[in-house]
Amino acid sequence: MTKQQNNKKEQLIKDLNFDLSHEYGAVIQYSYSASVVSGLYRSALKPFFEEEITDELGHAMYLSEKIKSLGGIPTTKAAEVPQPTEVKDILEAVLKSESDTIVRYEERRKQAEELGYTELVVTLEDMIADETGHKEEVERLLLDSRFQ
Repeated sequence: MTKQQNNKKEQLIKDLNFDLSHEYGAVIQYSYSASVVSGLYRSALKPFFEEEITDELGHAMYLSEKIKSLGGIPTTKAAEVPQPTEVKDILEAVLKSESDTIVRYEERRKQAEELGYTELVVTLEDMIADETGHKEEVERLLLDSRFQ
């Protein structure tokens, strides 16, 4: 591996650790959201938020394993998570988190492609699809006329 490739690999590991901290944050965010959501939406949103925890935890586990296999040390720190209490604000915070994650994973996919990490590219594409599904579901929830 050339020095340039090694530098790119080290940057990828660093960036994957940043993503890992955000996946930990997403687990916390969805757990928090399931706990505090109230009112008419609680019965629908609580299970929705709880289901998302499993996906985000799966992403975190994958990233942690991948970081280690690439020669890095997985972080144990979670990204900061907002703590809104109003339903619309909770959904908007989740939407921002999912949107930001998609952008990061698109960048990570490009980095992995440059380094020839095909399995990582394919898995990131799957994760992008998962996050896009989460994002689109939240966007549909925010279309409710009571949030306008």
